[in-house]
Amino acid sequence: MESRQRHIGTFSFEFFPPKTLAGMAKLRDALTQLGTYSPKFFSCTSRAGDSERGGTLETVREIQSAGYAAAPHLTCVGSTRGQIEALLDLYKREGIRHLVALRGDLPFAAEHASEFRFASDLVAFIRRVKGAAFHLTVACYPEVHPQASDARRDLEHFKLKVESGANAAITQYFYNADAYFRFVDACEALHINVPILPGIMPIVNFRQLVRFSETCGAEIPRWLRMRMQAFGGDLWSIRSYGLDIVTELCDRLLSGGAPGLHFYTMNEAVLTSTIWKRLRL
Repeated sequence: MESRQRHIGTFSFEFFPPKTLAGMAKLRDALTQLGTYSPKFFSCTSRAGDSERGGTLETVREIQSAGYAAAPHLTCVGSTRGQIEALLDLYKREGIRHLVALRGDLPFAAEHASEFRFASDLVAFIRRVKGAAFHLTVACYPEVHPQASDARRDLEHFKLKVESGANAAITQYFYNADAYFRFVDACEALHINVPILPGIMPIVNFRQLVRFSETCGAEIPRWLRMRMQAFGGDLWSIRSYGLDIVTELCDRLLSGGAPGLHFYTMNEAVLTSTIWKRLRL
């Protein structure tokens, strides 16, 4: 692994659409606190096959009304070209210029209804109908997509997304910095030349994190798993140790040349803010 120069670049935070008024109030508090760090954008998740995207749009409007750039997730599985184009028109009217283009989770019985198979199809479609109207960020997987047949094939899919018009990428979260650096080296060897932002997941609820990681393909190193299990139900120790681990991970990534960080906040500001302050960003 070659040495890289430290570069402080793009920082961003991810929210999900709240389902209750209390949840929206919590999001507003997180937005106010994290907004003081002047992020490049706040992204907002969207459910695949949700034709209305009402929650995402409402959250995006909340972000923009607070004076920050919003980047809604746009998932294509289960959608038609007409639906996607209508949504692109809506986002453009709303003043949105940044999208996170994803395939999305496959809903039951939606495979045959979808006119898009991969995220690369969505990226190519956006470029064809809207040109350079949107900055497009896509996903990538340092530890290999859980549905990929092998690492090489997964890299080829990522390269196709970039060749189709993606401007940047955000990784799935991970806790092994070497996995990120080796992935970047492999991308450079294939002439994939877009910024690859590490996705950072603060550890809030370790048991929940384990369950989620099993479905999304994120690896929890054995040493981390065993240490967390030793804490049992001691939530204070879990969060305290998690803060140490994730802060050290972020510091190593930035020192190793990562072009910034993207935090999966889970609509909470405290842990992300603590990591930010410890990094002295």
